[in-house]
Amino acid sequence: MKPSFIRIAEIWLPDQDQTLLAFGGGLFGPAQGFATATRSLSFGPGEGLPGQAWAEGRPILLKDFDSPHFRRTAEAQDAGLSCAIALPIFVSKALKAVVVLLGGSADARAGAIELWHNSPRVTTDMTLVDGYYGTASDSFEILSKDTFLPRGTGLPGLAWQRGAAVFMEDLGASPRFLRGATAAEAGITRGLGLPCPTKTDEVYVMTLLSALGTPIAQKLESWTPNATRQHLERSFGFCETQGSLLASPADPIALDSPHNPLASAFLTGVPATGEDMIAIPVVADGEITEVLALYL
Repeated sequence: MKPSFIRIAEIWLPDQDQTLLAFGGGLFGPAQGFATATRSLSFGPGEGLPGQAWAEGRPILLKDFDSPHFRRTAEAQDAGLSCAIALPIFVSKALKAVVVLLGGSADARAGAIELWHNSPRVTTDMTLVDGYYGTASDSFEILSKDTFLPRGTGLPGLAWQRGAAVFMEDLGASPRFLRGATAAEAGITRGLGLPCPTKTDEVYVMTLLSALGTPIAQKLESWTPNATRQHLERSFGFCETQGSLLASPADPIALDSPHNPLASAFLTGVPATGEDMIAIPVVADGEITEVLALYL
């Protein structure tokens, strides 16, 4: 099994008084030293990476662990991690959780995390806030910084337009990925775009880009409600061993199954974990419209 680019996923939940974020579960794989250092932590607004995302009300990308906003630098380095992103989950402007995805590796593998942003008072385009590019070529990073994406254009622009997760299996062959040729030269093949709404009219999109040797995740799926909103159906999926996974209306998940992580995330807006899987609710216009499942 190929190691995935996203290696660890954490869930941080606001306490009853909305004064602290407490650990609410996670996937750590073999990084048990990092897990031990994590479970007893809590964060106030502005404290640590989860607290910073909470205080600023937007995703925060961390390109190294020497930042004062990260408390577990030694444990992260021991686990071979090199980057992280914190994603606050707002439903009707109320914070439900902060998801932290940690990735990278100590050896030379191509993988990237990007954070794109649109402020409608400033521009109609989406531009790059920041990116972690690992071993990818400098030309791909330079091109990304100089890219302006109208709504519906490119992977970030598509996720922005649809208000939904977008997956591209082969970036180099996709005419909708504007940086395809440069991505192929950098060894980057797959891409996932995820919209990250905030409490304001500003929009953020996270993109996860990976190489064949380090897939984004072992498997990823998008689950959306059917017409009666009684079941979730898989709208797309991709598995590194099976390839594309077709939509599955014949195998839905009943929304009256609250113990299913996917149903729970959709019903409550709170991310949930299953066996090697994190279910992340996707929000559009203040409502949960989709659940993204990442299997690490």
